[in-house]
This record gives sequence, structure tokens and C-alpha cells, in this order.
Amino acid sequence: MFLILIVGLALFAFVLDPSSIQQFFSSSKVNSIGSVNGEDIDREEFARQVEAYRTQSGGRASQMQAVNAVWSGMVAENIFENQLEKAGIVIGEKDIWDAMVALPEIQNSPLFKNEANLFDEEKLKEYIANMKDEAESGNTQAWMNWLATEKSIKRNLERQSYTSLVKVGLGASLKEGERDYLFNNTKMDAEFVYVPYASIPDSLSYVSKDEIQKYLKDNTKRFKPEATRTLQYVKFDIVPSEADDAEAKALVESFINDKEEYSNAAKTTVNIAGLKNTTNYQEFLSNNRSDLAIDNGYKFKNQILAEVSDEVFAASIGDVVGPYKQNGYYKISKVVEIVQLPDSVKSSHIIIPYAGTTRSTSIKTKEEAKKTADSVYALVRNSKSKFTEIADEINSDGTKGKGGDIGWVRKDQAFSPSFDSDFADFIYKNKVGSIQVVETAFGFHIIRIDEQTTPEKAVRLATFARLVEASEETENNIFEEAETLNANMSEGKDLNEIAIEKNYNVQTALNLKVLAEAIPGIGAQRQMVTWAFETERQIGNSKRFDIDVNGKRGYAVATVTGKTEEDGVVVSSDLLSIIRTELIDQKKAELIKKKMTGATLAEIATNSGVSVGSASSVGLSSPLISGVGNEPAVVGAMSTIKLNEVSELMNGEKGVFVVKVTKRDAPVDLENYDNFRKKLVTQLEGRGNQIFNVLEETAEIKDNRGKFF
Repeated sequence: MFLILIVGLALFAFVLDPSSIQQFFSSSKVNSIGSVNGEDIDREEFARQVEAYRTQSGGRASQMQAVNAVWSGMVAENIFENQLEKAGIVIGEKDIWDAMVALPEIQNSPLFKNEANLFDEEKLKEYIANMKDEAESGNTQAWMNWLATEKSIKRNLERQSYTSLVKVGLGASLKEGERDYLFNNTKMDAEFVYVPYASIPDSLSYVSKDEIQKYLKDNTKRFKPEATRTLQYVKFDIVPSEADDAEAKALVESFINDKEEYSNAAKTTVNIAGLKNTTNYQEFLSNNRSDLAIDNGYKFKNQILAEVSDEVFAASIGDVVGPYKQNGYYKISKVVEIVQLPDSVKSSHIIIPYAGTTRSTSIKTKEEAKKTADSVYALVRNSKSKFTEIADEINSDGTKGKGGDIGWVRKDQAFSPSFDSDFADFIYKNKVGSIQVVETAFGFHIIRIDEQTTPEKAVRLATFARLVEASEETENNIFEEAETLNANMSEGKDLNEIAIEKNYNVQTALNLKVLAEAIPGIGAQRQMVTWAFETERQIGNSKRFDIDVNGKRGYAVATVTGKTEEDGVVVSSDLLSIIRTELIDQKKAELIKKKMTGATLAEIATNSGVSVGSASSVGLSSPLISGVGNEPAVVGAMSTIKLNEVSELMNGEKGVFVVKVTKRDAPVDLENYDNFRKKLVTQLEGRGNQIFNVLEETAEIKDNRGKFF
């Protein structure tokens, strides 16, 4: 449907279909999923939009992906609504209509084109009117989608207008352009003393846990502490037992030979053919509920399970091999056919379709097509050039212009359900040079075999299969084992001690956040995260969960082993490394500065045990100091230091510096600095595009999603 295309436009990231309603949080007294600057986000509306988002995604979005997408959209909407009101920005119906009409999807749709193949605005209006009429008759889906599209266009125009308004105020003067030119193109020579942080052993600058925690608390905006939970869990897979395996094997084996069963219909005992004696293999597999469909393909020896390949290829037609186990199935296979086949065949054809054949527009009758095919066959059977000529003249498929050349076809492709079986039989079961009229679902073909690989022995098998599954008894045993573990942990027993005794594999989910969906090792298990963040949850609490990992059912018994709240401090290994390095460098800098004393660079260098270095043609556009590396802060400071004066001690990226700028070469004056002014404007406009990020950071946002999902 055309509307689906429109609604799916990437331009409208916040389009949400309010077409369906679910009963949401019925037991909760909380009416808000969160708030933005004091404005509540209604939980029921949020739920409707989450459901709509998942519907529009075709089920590709998980619940949490939908929740997060809708949250981002609604937060953005609330933030911008306030800013739009302050700015006095109003988007009218004509603005929305003009934007709608300008969409390429609208302009290029055949639905809205006239006889001259030009876009007709009236046809669009008629289309919309028809949708509205259908909505009044009860068919509301298309109309609601359309309204949602209009809303998203309006929202997009509003934000474009606001961003444009912000950009207007982000200008730059020629003087600012000149200053930027001079600032970035001035080159400096300097002498310096540099003592690297690496000169001080880490052992002399120990950083305590308390210092790290204080650093985190002092830099909350940078690290944004969040509530977390740490879980340990044991996974119990529901897998077949040895008894289940033996039972499946015996069942499959029972289908090899004939057996007698009482027939209620015949009121007597009847003989039921086994695989060995049956001749209708499709019917046999269907009647006996084989877990795998029939495979009519031919197999070379290397395409058969190695454990039974020798037996299969030593067997005669009618012999049954098995039962054998492969990919979780027990199988029995009957040798139906033994042939010599090439691996690949190259062929050409001339096709004469008739009315009713697949993808045919021909009006020929079947008899007329057969007569034509026979005539063509007589002309081309002994002439390759004539074959090519006629193929290019009358073929209507992709081989036209190629002399009818189909190219190389592999055996597995030829004998697959997507390839015509009559065509495959001819090209694989005849010799190179053979040419014949063959009827297929597409019509009559004059087929010529052009090349073949060397034939080798192949077999066709009829295989009955039964998936080995856990029995009800096995499932109950696994359930009881999981329940027992949970009961023991609820009584205060230590999980790791039990795991050692029972040989369980204990896995850890470290520092899960409130909106996390995936658990390491078992994937999307949102219910476990929700449970862990419940208000009453305490360290040591445990619970058994039903889980599904890639279609495999099982249980997980989880316990909470760690928790922090929003004002807590969570130190991951990566974060700890960053903080520790910064704090260590700060401490090393203080130790280094105590040695860097003196009135001249030479004195400071001597007291520090290093030599005076030199740097030439250093600039802000490339803040590299010879022998040290990139030091933007130090080079930036050099631009303001008075010539030939020793600077204050400075902390750089790699160590402590003291510098003396000996020369500054300003760049050549320009007649006009407009290009540099324009560059500044472009940079500022780029920042203007980030306005939402700024608004979001300064907004007061309360997020309650984790309490409900």
C-alpha cells in the first residue's frame, strides 16, 4: 500500500501510528512514563506509540528498541514544543501541504499522475478524500497513517525553522575571520624544558579507591553515574536425555520394515509398508510425519555424512541405511537411484512458450507451440550458428542476445525445487552435444548440452527423519533441578559453593543498566533486568526464569550480587583505567614541578636532570613539538606568552613543560578575509545543528521507563 511507503520515510524519524491500544500498567498508580521540564509523558499514550512502532517495524524491532525509539521521539517533541513557543514559530496547513506535495514519493507515484504522466495535485486530494471517507465507514488504518505523516511533516518543518533561526544568530565578522587566519597560521620558535610523566614510577603516585570515588563524584556530568545491577546465574538447557535419544532412535528404526497394525476402518489387522518396501516416498514421509521434507536431489559421496557415506555408496538400489544421527535428527535413508552425473553443466536453449505457461504472454496453443518447436529443432539440430541466430531472434528471456546461453548450472541448483525438473533431467542425464525438444512449465525448449564436468557416481535418497526432543519427563527433571537450586539459594546457600558441588557453570552479568535488554551469554532477557531493578530487590535475592535462547528453551536461576543507585559510583575496568591515568599524571606533575626550579631554562633543565629542547615553526593548526608529540594546550599557551620570557610551569599531555618563545612569524596579510569568515560561519552552523543535544543536556528529564518495561 502506498501509505506504508510514505509512513516509512526516513525523513520522519518520529512517525508513530496511534492505531492500536493496549491495556498498559493497569495495576500501577503512576500515570507518567517520565517528564521533560515538568511536563509529564502519559504512560498510556506512550504504550500506544510503542505498540504502533513495533507494528510499523514488521516485528523487526524488539520491545526495548521500540521503547527507546519512542522515548527519544517524545522527549524531542516536548523539548522542541517549549522552544517553538518561545520563538513564536508557527507552521500552517499550507506549509505542511507544500512539503507533502514536494516529496519525491508523492511526485513520482503513478497514483497521482495524469494522462500526460505529470503529477496532478487534484488526484492527490481525491486520494486523501477517499481515505477520509473510508475512515468514516470504519476503515481507519490508512487515514490514521496519513494523519501521522502530516504530523511528522509539521514537526520536521518546525524543527527546521527553529534550527534556521538559531543559525541566523551564528555569524562572524571579517575581523573575526582575520583573527582566525592569524591565529591558525602564525608560526613560532621556542626553547623548552620538558619532563615526562613517565620519568616518575607509578609506585610513587599511588591512587586510592577513595580518590577515584571522589573524582567520580566531582565529575558527575562527565561520567553520569547510573543505577546498576550485577547478576550471577546458572543456565539449564532443556535438552534430550540419553533415554530420549534411545527412544527416538528406536522409533525411527521401526519405520524401516513393514509392520502390522489394527485398522479401525477395516476392523482387521493390515500391513503397513516400511521405508524399505514403499514406492511413494512423498506419501510415506507425510503419513508418518517425518520431521524433514523429501529431498529429490542427487548427492555425491562428499555430500553425505561421513559416518555413513561408505555404507550408502556400497549399497544397492532399495537398500536402507541407518538409523544414524545428524544435526539432532535420527534418520534412515533408502537408496532410490544410482547414476553417473557431472557436477556442473553448461547449456543453451530456444524457448517457445504457449498460452498458460509460466511467465508467458503468448497466445499460441500448446499444439501450435509444439509444431513450432519441432520445426525449429529440425533447423538447428545440426547447426550451432543457426541455433544462435534463432535463439537471439525468438527468445524472450534473459538469454536473448546471448545465443540462448544459459551458462553453467550446478547439480544442487538444477535438482532444487526452484529449477525445472524436466530441464534438469535432460541436461544432466544426457551427453555433451545432445539436443532435444523438452516440455517444461515454461513451454517447449530446444535444449543443447554444450559442456559438462566429468561425471561421477551420485545417489538419490529417500530419508525419513525424526528430531530428537526432550520428553515431558526430561523437562520435568530439568525444571526440578532449576527449582531446587533456586530454593537452596533462597535459603541463603552460596551459589558458587553449590556450583562446585554440582558442576554448574556460573555466569556473570556485570553492571546492568535499568533499560538493558540483553544478558551476556543468553541474549535478550528483559524480564531478568526488570526483576533485578524492582524496588524491593536486595542483594542475595534469587529467582528462576523461563528463557529462550535462539529458539532453544531452558531456565536460568539468577541472583543479585551487586547494586548501585543513581547517586552511586560504578567503576568499570575501562573507566578505572582512564581515571587512574589522569589522577596518576596529576600526582606525577606535582612531584615533577618540585624539581623544576630556577630562573632560566638552563637552570630548570639542570635541576630536572634533562636538557633544553627547541621547537621551530610550531603552530596551532599543527601543535606538534619536536621530540615530544602532539601538545595542543602547550602550543596554545605559547601563542599568548611574551617573547623571550620564561613561562609558568604547564601540565601537558605527556609531561610538564616550561617554555620561552623566541620568535613569532605572522602570516602574510591578505586583502580580504571573507573566506576565513565563511569558514567560521560554517563551523558555527555545524554547531547549530547540534542544538537539540544542548537542549537535551540542559533539560530536566525524569525517566521512569525502567519501572514499566
